[in-house]
Amino acid sequence: MTSARPRVALTSGEPAGIGPELCVRVASQTDVVLIGDRSLLPGAQHVEHVPLARPAVSGRLDPANARYVLAILDRAIRGCQSGEFAAMVTAPVQKSVINDAGIAFTGHTEYLAEHAGAAHVVMMLVGGGLRVALATTHLALAEVPRAITTTGLLGTLRILDADLKRRFGIARPRILVAGLNPHSGEAGHLGREDIETIVPAIAEAVRAGIDAKGPIPADTLFVPERLRAADAVLAMYHDQGLPVLKYASFGRGVNITLGLPFIRTSVDHGTALDLAGTGRADATSLAEAVKLAIELAQATASS
Repeated sequence: MTSARPRVALTSGEPAGIGPELCVRVASQTDVVLIGDRSLLPGAQHVEHVPLARPAVSGRLDPANARYVLAILDRAIRGCQSGEFAAMVTAPVQKSVINDAGIAFTGHTEYLAEHAGAAHVVMMLVGGGLRVALATTHLALAEVPRAITTTGLLGTLRILDADLKRRFGIARPRILVAGLNPHSGEAGHLGREDIETIVPAIAEAVRAGIDAKGPIPADTLFVPERLRAADAVLAMYHDQGLPVLKYASFGRGVNITLGLPFIRTSVDHGTALDLAGTGRADATSLAEAVKLAIELAQATASS
């Protein structure tokens, strides 16, 4: 006997971007609850209406609708917390316009963590046969070394290990950890963060029973021989790990937030304002995000 299909919330994202039109296309192929203004989702079934502050124009950002974007996220979060939804999937938002409205916002990942009461979350993208998690997310590159601590890395490895087991059904996840500096610091000659921060975190994780190896220089970590013996990679910063994954899977990749009390997936791309309203945007990544959310929800329910 098969279990009932999980109820999934799909937030429609930045109203001036491609999110709403992609949501309509994806919703026509699968059973989801769309959250957003009905005027942006013509013909879609199962729409929970949240009104825009001002009519949206494709490709034209409007700070007046920033709170609307957050309101649809808040609705999905409440539904996940109450058990109404088994998972949430998010269409892309435009961070800049939310900040232009005077609201401090660094991204979905951080916002969901704060509003779900999760002390530590991990951003991981899945695609092209890869799983790439990030030790830091949306930070200026100059801030990355200060943001990486032994305690923080250990927490990230614990969450990555636990959710690969819980969400993906991997009994003993094998994790490769990238170094921060070129050549993982070249024995301290190119920076000491790898020796003083990353090595102790990996050692502590191994003592806790986590199969983590590294730090491995990022320029040789993503070779096929190494990846065949791994279930996930932990990169130190956004543009260290994600260019590789997006090269392998762009348009089909899925972003998942680990460490939340509920399942959240998203697309691997942005709002694409230049494509909004043209009908030329590709819905594959959003469709894959919905598919993965349903699979993870079903796996979690049956475990």
